[in-house]
Parts: sequence; structure tokens; C-alpha cells
Amino acid sequence: MTATAVYLHAAEPRPRFGDLIAAEWIKLRSLRSTWFGYGATALAVVAFNVGTAYDTYRYWGQQNPDGPEGFVRAGMPLDEAFTSNSAIVMMLALGALGAMAIVGEYASGTIRTTFAAVPARRSVMAAKAVVVAVIAAVFGAFVAGVSFAATQAILDQRGAGVSLGDPGALRVVVASALLAPLCALVGLALGTVVRQTAGTMIASVLVLLVLPMVFTDGRHWSATASHDTLYQAWRRLVTTDYRPLHYPWTVGGAWTVYAVWAVAAAAIAVVGVHRRDQ
Repeated sequence: MTATAVYLHAAEPRPRFGDLIAAEWIKLRSLRSTWFGYGATALAVVAFNVGTAYDTYRYWGQQNPDGPEGFVRAGMPLDEAFTSNSAIVMMLALGALGAMAIVGEYASGTIRTTFAAVPARRSVMAAKAVVVAVIAAVFGAFVAGVSFAATQAILDQRGAGVSLGDPGALRVVVASALLAPLCALVGLALGTVVRQTAGTMIASVLVLLVLPMVFTDGRHWSATASHDTLYQAWRRLVTTDYRPLHYPWTVGGAWTVYAVWAVAAAAIAVVGVHRRDQ
């Protein structure tokens, strides 16, 4: 290497983390599939929740003989603010969208260009994780907020709606909103490890949805494993009338599961790419 080359290499500025975040934001926002995916998912999630509330409104007399007081006392307004079906749809979709943030680059080969331009792979992946998490968090806040407002407005026509200040309401909205970035980070982590679209999607479904169904509450070890999954943690946080059959756990424990999954997924995404060939 000549003296001139050494000088130019030494003079080249190190990329700032803010610049890496800006670059990752440009990558994601420039893809039509990103906005189509988030848009379609938002419509599906809100539609599931609003549809459930409207069904309750329409068939009120048949389904709720105890009246609005009994409906509210049983925690049903919050159950319909963000339903299990909508949560499953969001988990599947956000896991896929998070995975495509990295799998798409491996499939197109642009990941080589990225790492050639910025050899600090961990910094690149950390920036990608931040962008994916922030976008998904904004999405989650939007769909959870819209779902809550729309469903309670519908139920309020029967005198059965609740406000955000009612006990447990804010927790339901926050827990449902945070489920989006958590699943997106899990998808990103799996995409970093698997690197193939089909394999990553299968792994995402297994980790996010199949595992919670495999474990039951019949044995202590199985109940503990079930509690450690994202779906069951979300269920614990949004269930207002919690009555466990065998092995109870706390709201604080569910929030801890959220935090552990977030840290673990981000760590896998950042560290998993460091020493692997493209």
C-alpha cells in the first residue's frame, strides 16, 4: 500500500451512528413492500377488533343478558379493545416485516455492499434494529390506539364502553402496542441467523405462535416455559379478570418477559452477523 493510500485510508472519517440510522431509514422507506405490509396489517388488525365490537353491539340482547354493568364488570370491553385474533395477525405480520429488513438484503446481495461500505457490522445491525423497532413501535401505538378508540366508541352506544383512565385500560393499549416492535425484533434476529426467506418465516411462526400452543399449564415446567413466550406474556398483560387454574404469575413477570425478549432479540441481531460470511 502506498503512502498516499495509507493517508487516504487514515483520513476517511468513521461513520457516525446517526448516519447509519439515517441510511437504514432510507432503505426501509424506499421499499414499497414496507408500507404495503404495514398498511395491510393495520387494516386487518383494526378490522378484527372493530368487527368484534360491532358484533357485540349488533347482537347485544342475545349475548349480554346481564346488561352493560355485567359486561364491564367481566372485563369484556378491554377484551374487545384488542382481541387475540388481531394479536396473532400482528405477530405474524410484524415478525415477517422485521425479518425482511435483513433477509431482503441477503436475497438481493446488497448486504455485501453495505458491509463493504461500513465494515463495522455490529454498528450496522444495531442501527437497523433501532430503525425496525422504532417504526414498529409507531405502528403498534397507532393500531392499538385506533382499535381502543373505535371499539369503545361502538360499545359506548350500548353504555358498555370504557375510557383510557379505567383500571387496566392503559395497560392493554401499551402491551398491545409494544407487541409490534418485539415481534419485529424477533423477526430481524431470526433473519440474521437463518438468512433465507422461507426458513425465516417458518422459524418466526414456530417461535412466536407455535411454542405458546405447545406448552400447557398442566405441569410447572411447561407453565413456566409457556409464561416465557411473547404471546402468553401479552395475554397476561391484557387479561383484566385473571384467574389461573394451576400456576399463577404476575403482571411484573409478564413485563419482564417483554424486556428479556427485546434485549435478547436485539443482541442476536447485532452479534449474530459479526463473524459470519456474506
